[in-house]
Amino acid sequence: MVRPEEQEDAEQDALDPAAERVRRKMVRFMAINLAILFAAVMAVVLAFVYKTLKDRPEEPAEMVMIPGDATESTIELPDGARVVSQALDGTRVSLHLRYAGGREELRIFDVASGTMAARIELRP
Repeated sequence: MVRPEEQEDAEQDALDPAAERVRRKMVRFMAINLAILFAAVMAVVLAFVYKTLKDRPEEPAEMVMIPGDATESTIELPDGARVVSQALDGTRVSLHLRYAGGREELRIFDVASGTMAARIELRP
């Protein structure tokens, strides 16, 4: 014989057909939404990987040849001047000079013509 408590549990476990249809619809709805969410997350991850692989550093630019026979030249520096740094941009070179007295200046030379293009005094 079935005890009354077990009979109540058995009645609660068995759903009526309308409730079972609603449960099945909810399970199907949840499965579809999870699939869409998974596809969206995968699209974002793939876009991130693509962007990371696409943005690799490019190969360094080829050396620009200076027109004419200006591959060798001499730049005369004033007495007591010391080169602190230099930078090259195309056919121009910039020299950061420091003098014995502590004065500093930038000199920009055009290597192709061998002339000084600019002289900029740096003040503290």
